Amino acid sequence: MKLKFTKMQGLGNDFIIIDNIHQTFVPDAEQIRRLSDRHFGIGFDQLLLVEKAKGDADFRYRIFNANGEEVEQCGNGARCFVRFVHEQGLTDKKTIQVETLQGVITPTLRADGEISVNMGVPRFEPADIPFHANQRSLTYPLTINGKQTEICIVSMGNPHAVQIVPDIEHAPVAGEGPLIATHPYFPNGVNAGFMQIVDRSHIKLRVFERGAGETLACGTGACAATVCGILLRKLDNDVLVTTSGGTLRIRWQGAGQPVWMTGPAETVFTGEIKL
Repeated sequence: MKLKFTKMQGLGNDFIIIDNIHQTFVPDAEQIRRLSDRHFGIGFDQLLLVEKAKGDADFRYRIFNANGEEVEQCGNGARCFVRFVHEQGLTDKKTIQVETLQGVITPTLRADGEISVNMGVPRFEPADIPFHANQRSLTYPLTINGKQTEICIVSMGNPHAVQIVPDIEHAPVAGEGPLIATHPYFPNGVNAGFMQIVDRSHIKLRVFERGAGETLACGTGACAATVCGILLRKLDNDVLVTTSGGTLRIRWQGAGQPVWMTGPAETVFTGEIKL
């Protein structure tokens, strides 16, 4: 079969998006791994499917990592999602409701071209991550390569473990990232974030994403890092997050409130590939 797709990126975190309303694509892990290959396929961090909603939302949003694993949430992908459905004429609404595996998110296409997304209320209970711990705490010790590291854990619909580092350029992302992502304390794996605090309204961030490796940006990772910094009283409620691919604005007013993410999303090209 021939599959029509659109390549998009949000701060260099890249995706192929497939309209699964007007064509039918039932991906398997091997197909996704072949398509994600940057030498023999299209190349992407995640594959996103646009589908009809099962409930009252406007659309359903499915996300697959480059390794073929379906995951719960993707912040940069959510911004690309709303731009895609507008460019494809699937809706004329500026604000849409989108079903994910972890509930409904609400992205808005703003007049300035940026996209804001209500990413939902963060969760902190170890069982919600999931993470093996006897009780909830602000931070948890985690042993990596015989060294103890302090992490903050949060679910933004997907699991994140965030640690503070003094210098983002020399953070042990390549060495520790895979070990944290597959640590036995996280039975479903975890995204490993490395955060440098520049000042109370600015952080630098690198994220090793489970199933994808280090990406140029991670939207849910930016939300998770900001939330952790606010909980630890090291950040204010409105924070600029600098990633390798660009900058996001994250706002969180505290317990029980949703996290708001604002940033760009761009179409790279459209194409068709024979499977």
